[in-house]
Amino acid sequence: MQGFIVSLVIFTSIFAIFGLGLNLQWGFTGLINFGHVAFMAVGAYATVLLSLNGVPLILAALVGGGLAALLGLLIGLSTLRLRADYLAIVTIGVSEMVRLVALNEEWLTRGSFGIQRFPLPLANFSPTLLTRLVMILLVAGVVALGYWRLWKWLRQQVKQAPQSVLTRASLAALGYLTSLSLLLYGGGVAARQLKAANVLPPWLLGVGLLGGLAAIIGLYVWLAQRMSSKMSGWSTGLLLVFTGVLALLGFWILGYALSAIYNYDSNPSKTGLMVISVLLVALTYWGLERLVNSPWGRILKAIREDEEVAKALGKNVFWYKLQSLMLGGLIAGIAGALYAWQLTTVYPDNFQPLVTFNGWTIVVLGGAGSNAGTLLGSAIFWAYQTVTRFILGDIVPLDDARLGAFRIMVIGLLLMVLMIWRPQGILGRKEELTLGR
Repeated sequence: MQGFIVSLVIFTSIFAIFGLGLNLQWGFTGLINFGHVAFMAVGAYATVLLSLNGVPLILAALVGGGLAALLGLLIGLSTLRLRADYLAIVTIGVSEMVRLVALNEEWLTRGSFGIQRFPLPLANFSPTLLTRLVMILLVAGVVALGYWRLWKWLRQQVKQAPQSVLTRASLAALGYLTSLSLLLYGGGVAARQLKAANVLPPWLLGVGLLGGLAAIIGLYVWLAQRMSSKMSGWSTGLLLVFTGVLALLGFWILGYALSAIYNYDSNPSKTGLMVISVLLVALTYWGLERLVNSPWGRILKAIREDEEVAKALGKNVFWYKLQSLMLGGLIAGIAGALYAWQLTTVYPDNFQPLVTFNGWTIVVLGGAGSNAGTLLGSAIFWAYQTVTRFILGDIVPLDDARLGAFRIMVIGLLLMVLMIWRPQGILGRKEELTLGR
């Protein structure tokens, strides 16, 4: 279990960084980039190829990020005068071009055979007890700062609501979420029994499951809308309960992560990568928060809202867009280095367009224009991926390939519901939603 939790934290951190780069480009600047995975691919390949040639890993990762930023410069110089859907089409084409180059230029990337056995960070590191305690304090400190920011944000959300209203709404929300969980669990147990007994044709069981899931989601969306109109403070109560559940789950995962650091020698490469990933998430988040709340960030938001106004105020819109694209590319390139180290092998198929759309799912789920929302979106996305990987296989009568497609269908259905209920995402604001303007 400990090794699984470590991998889960690593993947969540990698895609949080990846999503932060995309959120800078879309959420803050309004650039619709459907080829974000190209930056990750460049960062990953550059890092592993340089490290195989003796370049220190830190320098290799920085060069990989720099090359990804250079790709952003090249894309920007040629495409940033395009708008909206045209820019999206060009960027997805660039990402496929990068993947096909990696697939066909075997002299450089080893093609479809991929690159294996490259150096991993901290793989041969054997920390003393004092060093392990310092690492534990660093990771725990990052998590503590995250909880502190969450507490401050939560206080802002509930400060206007009376205590009695909050208590009543929270109890109602707890009952709502508990009943939903029990209903989903009961349906899963029933489906598992039906699958094991083989009393229904697989196609009929599959259709029934999908229809039942859609019916449950529709019912509970309707209930939420009714409660919102009938009960004062319903949304705030739901937010409190949801946040409390996430906080408890975070403490549970933190326990396993800190235990893995204390027992570092049991899996040094993954544990070391986990520490690096968590610290890089914190550093990236802190840096982007400083940037987007600075005058530079306010100009990006102005461009997102109406670039003609920004031009009229004397701002070089093209240059600011280019900076955003390059910085987002650099961040994705660093995420690519971490991704390569986590996978321990690099193949062209690791960088399919689906990776970009996973990043979009994370940003949309958490809320466009919210860095904290991107972190939350990554955590929810990987929690969903993990839970469904282990549960759906026992319930849904599909083979592994079709089961993967079914999982994508379910998260698509959930995103559709989210777009109806809260189109700005969990932590986003409606004015930050720029897609389609």
